[in-house]
Amino acid sequence: FDLDTWDEPHLWGLLSIHSCSSQRHWQEGEAKLLQQIADQLAIAIHQAHLFEKLQQELTEREQAEAQLLKSNQELARATRLKDEFLASMSHELRTPLNAILGMSESLQDGVFGLINDRQQKSIVTIEKSGKHLLALINDILDLSKIEANKFNLELIDVSIQSLCQNSLLFIKELAHKRQIRVKTQLPEQLKQLNIRVDDLRFRQVLINLLSNAVKFTPEGGCITLDVRILEGQSEDINSLLAPSAPNPVPIPVAKIAFSIIDTGIGIAAENMDKLFQIDSSLSRQYAGTGLGLSLAKRIVEMHGGTVSVQSEVNQGSCFTIYLPFNPSSAIAIPASSPIFYPLTAANDPEELSRVKYQTSILLVEDDQGNIETMTTYLQSRGYRIIVAENGQQAISILEDCANDQAQTQPDIILMDIQMPGMDGFEATLHIRQIPDYANIPIIALTALAMPEDRQRCLDVGANQYMTKPVRLSQLVATIEILLKST
Repeated sequence: FDLDTWDEPHLWGLLSIHSCSSQRHWQEGEAKLLQQIADQLAIAIHQAHLFEKLQQELTEREQAEAQLLKSNQELARATRLKDEFLASMSHELRTPLNAILGMSESLQDGVFGLINDRQQKSIVTIEKSGKHLLALINDILDLSKIEANKFNLELIDVSIQSLCQNSLLFIKELAHKRQIRVKTQLPEQLKQLNIRVDDLRFRQVLINLLSNAVKFTPEGGCITLDVRILEGQSEDINSLLAPSAPNPVPIPVAKIAFSIIDTGIGIAAENMDKLFQIDSSLSRQYAGTGLGLSLAKRIVEMHGGTVSVQSEVNQGSCFTIYLPFNPSSAIAIPASSPIFYPLTAANDPEELSRVKYQTSILLVEDDQGNIETMTTYLQSRGYRIIVAENGQQAISILEDCANDQAQTQPDIILMDIQMPGMDGFEATLHIRQIPDYANIPIIALTALAMPEDRQRCLDVGANQYMTKPVRLSQLVATIEILLKST
């Protein structure tokens, strides 16, 4: 019987009452009584069925919840293991990269003596390969953080003009070597406006797209960075730059578009859908992993924007980033806003070389390659170097120096974090408890590159945090800044 269709007439069972000894004429009242008994039995049967069904559903729900809890626990464990693997992989790769890039920088700076042109070319190749590997590591970590919802944007008001100039700065040298012209099309009214983005991450997107444009544009080609306002663009936007105007009326503008246009090899139609994916077939066809474009797309989407591409084989490509833009909330800034330039040894080599000889550095590092790299470079800049190969040895050296004033006192500490025995976290905490060194500058130099690693280093008492591989000229500049502030 179908017990779920209670409202429809159906047979639940059979109730039989008869007279065995003689024939009996049943009265109407007796028939009604029997009907009432039959109805009550039917209700009891139906309720028993409903109770049984409810118990079954509760059991199934409990089993489903238990399975879901188990799946969530397995997922959390898999995510934790993946994060631990990525962090370990990042650390293990960054440690030798620090020596590779550090030695390359030292050789180019003449720390080991003069080198000929052929050697210089080889060293540049080594450096480029090391930086390429580092970029891949960073892209993998960023994509992993986005997927785990641990990737946070720090939105600030950034000058559109400086954003473009700083991004172009990273590709102009390579473009010049390949005789590729680089042009910027930025309307005057936009040069004095800000856009609210994560400065570092959005520059990362622009640099990635510009680098690809240089990579796939043959010699003698042209690359253009075009910025314009869409949907509502008009000359009346100039009123935004005059806040003192009477009763200014905000002009609705929906989007701002950043277009990177090149005259390169273009992209085949069948590859367009795979462009922003990590696709092995494209990786084989074109050099690269696809990580950069995939990461760029995700970062733009986190800003509430989109990325589109138009391309034709042998006719070039145009990648366009569309971002929400509300100029009524933009802040006008002077056109002479300073431009960011990355710190390199070429900024002012003489200034970086003027180091007092008596300045002593305690280098706490367990990797011999890194010890040799940093010791050689820092000594060439006039520093005295004291080496400790683990945290306990560093504390012993500092305690001996505190008890014997005749020994060379370190002025600053470069602290590795991942070391056998006592690690850098514990060593820094111990050092801060030694009265003579409670305020000594400590720079954490570590291959740990997760966001929480930086905060943990600062929490235990480090003054600065620098991720390996570190640029040695930038390290020297940071040392001088900390020494001057003490």
